[in-house]
Amino acid sequence: MPASDLTQGPVWRALARISAPMSLGILAVLSVGIADAYFLGQLGGEPLAAVGYIYPVTTALTSLSIGLSAGANAAISQAIGRKENAATVARLAIHTIILGSLLASAVAAVFWLLYPSIFALMGASDAVMTEISAYVPIWCLSFTPLVLMMVINAVFRAHGNSVNASIFMIVAAVVNIALNPLLIFGWGDIAGLGTAGAAWATLVGRVVACIVAAVFAVWAGYIIRCGKLSTGVRDSVIGVASVGAPAAFSNAINPAGMALVTAAVATLGDAAVAGFGAATRVQSITLVVLFALSSGIGPVVGQNWGAEHFERARQAVAQSWAFCVVYGALLGVGLSIAAEPLATTIARDGEAAQYAAQYLRIVGWSLFGYGILVTINAAMNARSKAVYSMGLSLGRIFVVYLPLAWGGVMLFGYEGILAAAVLANALAALAAIWCASRTDLLVSKNALREGLTG
Repeated sequence: MPASDLTQGPVWRALARISAPMSLGILAVLSVGIADAYFLGQLGGEPLAAVGYIYPVTTALTSLSIGLSAGANAAISQAIGRKENAATVARLAIHTIILGSLLASAVAAVFWLLYPSIFALMGASDAVMTEISAYVPIWCLSFTPLVLMMVINAVFRAHGNSVNASIFMIVAAVVNIALNPLLIFGWGDIAGLGTAGAAWATLVGRVVACIVAAVFAVWAGYIIRCGKLSTGVRDSVIGVASVGAPAAFSNAINPAGMALVTAAVATLGDAAVAGFGAATRVQSITLVVLFALSSGIGPVVGQNWGAEHFERARQAVAQSWAFCVVYGALLGVGLSIAAEPLATTIARDGEAAQYAAQYLRIVGWSLFGYGILVTINAAMNARSKAVYSMGLSLGRIFVVYLPLAWGGVMLFGYEGILAAAVLANALAALAAIWCASRTDLLVSKNALREGLTG
């Protein structure tokens, strides 16, 4: 299957071609977190609080796979833009898949050994820790198939084919959510597994999707017989790791920082953690469009940079930012209006729902800044400037959000944490402009108009 050429035609059309299908796939993946919180919330406060602790940590680990896929996308899309032969591109894809499986297995093993200490440091109570211990070991088994699926997704997106990539994500989510009520609550003679049931559903969904993705990759010709696999291993690893390593760290910074912010929320009690966790899940769903845009901009920038169509890459960044601002304004209005019903749907406990609604009403107005952050990070990764994206994410979390959150909770309580989130998102947008100028990704007004008209 030939690669789609993203170096021709209107830039906005190229962005939409990749981003639109990915929005469905990302929505499906994020809906799993909502489903877990919803079903486990029916079991009581401890399982819901456990999800509040688990979510930022597992998201940080999952972000490592997103970073690795960013490295794969950058290397493969630039190779396609340079018109490398199919065997070379396929060999690069295979090397990345092998590298991903090895790294994922190592990370899962380390997390399995360290999770009791991690969640104890985060402030989980004994009752909540019991629920965490039922979930995490099984989740660790699902990490390697998740990473493999994400890397194969990156291969498809680098070729300009995001439809199949989104299908794999949807398959994983559908299987997971369908199994959730059966495995959590039981059915007939089948005993429910409680919190462990949610983890088993995740494992089965990811294994099924990984198998489907691998079969499609072979069928599409993205993974083919390409001579000795040992040929070019060093170049492949360097090409992927030069972007993938800092991008993995960059992607892991936000959820890792959220885990530390959750520790600050924990000083206010389990209800605050449950409400904060529920709100961040709703927030993730509302950000699907912006996450999809960041997935789409990577192949567009990568192919155009590889083909030396630099102005088209800059146009993609400018157009994505304009979209973030407009969508962010609509999001602020929508969350202000719908905060209460959304919060009470996901958090049945009244106190937790109040915390969730307050978060959505206040932080929702700043999410445009987070959208600008993730899109410029993806663009910089695609043109092999991942160190800048890492620095941008690092600064947002550890220079702004985390210190202000801990200081805010001590001085103003929960409102202090929300103020820290708003400032972190707004300042990230300003820092993104500076990073774009440093990495040659700012566009002129005339070039932007040309990109809109084609």
